[in-house]
Order: sequence, then C-alpha cells, then structure tokens
Amino acid sequence: MANTVRFRLNGKPVTAPADGDRLLLWALRTDFGLTGAKYGCGIGECGACTVLVDGQATLGCQTPLSQLEGREVVTIEGLAPAGRLHPVQEAFVAHGALQCGYCTPGMILTACALLSRDAKPSREAIVKAMDGNLCRCGAHRRIVAAIEEASGTAAPPAARKGAGTP
Repeated sequence: MANTVRFRLNGKPVTAPADGDRLLLWALRTDFGLTGAKYGCGIGECGACTVLVDGQATLGCQTPLSQLEGREVVTIEGLAPAGRLHPVQEAFVAHGALQCGYCTPGMILTACALLSRDAKPSREAIVKAMDGNLCRCGAHRRIVAAIEEASGTAAPPAARKGAGTP
C-alpha cells in the first residue's frame, strides 16, 4: 500500500501518494492539474517552481511530499480564490512585469511571502528576497517596481524616472 500525505491545497483538504522522495512539484502538476508552478532547473536555483507552504516561499522541485503532512500549500492558482487578482498580481500587470510568464508564478508567490513578513520592505530587501528567482526575459526592474507598488513603498513617478527605474 502506498504512503499518503494529507495537506491543504489552495484551501481544500487533499491526499496524495508520497512514496519515497516524490516531490511536491510533480504532485501539483500531475495529480492536481495545477501547472502554475513550473519545472525550471530541477536543482532549486531558478525559483520557477515556487509555491507557499505555511506562508513561506518553498521550492516545489526540492520539497518531498512526505514533509507536507498537515500543512497548507498555496499555488498561484489559489492565491486569489475570490476571482479577483491579488494586489501583487495587479502590480505585476500594471508594471508589465509578466513578460513570457514562465517565472511569474514563482516571482509573485516569493513576493507575497516577503510582504507577509515585511509589509514595507526596502528596495534592497526586495532585491535580496527575489534573488533566488530568475527571469530570463530581464524584467527584474519591473518586478522590483511592482513589488514596491504592492507594498506601498514605491517612489513617486518623478523620483523613479530620475533613478532609472521604469
């Protein structure tokens, strides 16, 4: 008989087979049909597979299902269950921080984790928190600007323009 793990996924109780070192990313994509978390590097360096586990940014490609018993997992699909975009998602749209979209779910969830522990982070804190998420399109400036807007720490437009930030 297979080992199973029970946890909450996007607010709903779920059960998944957790034999061996089966990883969260594959369960999300294959068992639950949630494809927002992406396979990027597979070694925890790019952040494309980031989800929230108990509010913390967590790499799905590095997290065995066996560690999730009784925990809360939120994916990009569950971030705004009421059908409205989360404020971080709205800011990403407003700043054009989406580009190809491959890294976007991980970026947004990492930003949400940051803002849940530091509602008004400095630019330096944002850059440091986002360091583990890679964007091959080069939208990092827009991503930082979006997080600043979502946190309410964005400089007035005239100040941003002078600093070279779009």
